Amino acid sequence: MLVVDDDEVIRQLIAVNLTLEGFQVETATDGQDCLDRVLDVMPDVVTLDVMMPRLDGWVTASRLRTDEDTKHIRVVLITARAQGDDRRRGLGIGVDAYLTKPFDPAELIQVVRDLAVSERSN
Repeated sequence: MLVVDDDEVIRQLIAVNLTLEGFQVETATDGQDCLDRVLDVMPDVVTLDVMMPRLDGWVTASRLRTDEDTKHIRVVLITARAQGDDRRRGLGIGVDAYLTKPFDPAELIQVVRDLAVSERSN
């Protein structure tokens, strides 16, 4: 599991909730940090903020999807951007789930659990 968010409080909130549910969690501070670390971590699921410095979530998700080594990784966008166009853009990139901030931790855990299980069964 790789949690990517430039906001340390949100990054830690997501990481703690997932750790308490038994997930092994690594974190990254932005999209570039995610791409630099993803092959070492090889997570089943990446949670990804959209609005980040250096490399935003849109570009990061696109790069994860187009790389042969990472295209199988499940991607959850977690963002304050809740407009329909943003959701469609995420789905067009091929993200597996789209959650808006503020998010319900129980919903996040369920989405990640479902995606991790489906990834392992592939």
